[in-house]
Amino acid sequence: QVQLVESGGGLVQAGGSLRLSCVTSGMDFRLAAMGWFRQAPGKQREFVARIIGRGMINYADSVKGRFAISRDGAENTVYLQMNWLKPEDTAVYYCNADLRGSSYWGQGTQVTVSS
Repeated sequence: QVQLVESGGGLVQAGGSLRLSCVTSGMDFRLAAMGWFRQAPGKQREFVARIIGRGMINYADSVKGRFAISRDGAENTVYLQMNWLKPEDTAVYYCNADLRGSSYWGQGTQVTVSS
């Protein structure tokens, strides 16, 4: 079955960086639209970034210029490089795969940014 496993979260000071990874299995990674979402305590899950194929990339306005999404087809992995982190970036970050009308989610990884 399809599995998405995130890693790379942690505690970082404001202005710092983290890189999240999402390793996928059980699906054709090349055909999937891959994305990152996040959910802060008491808030709804929100879109962060998405990559379709190699070149179609979208970011939420709140992370533009600070975050970068990328994918490695050889490793079936999608990354989220997060720079200049802010306390408001604190959330559980989820990896998402959209493939042939189905949507899959990872278990999430906690990112905490201290001020």
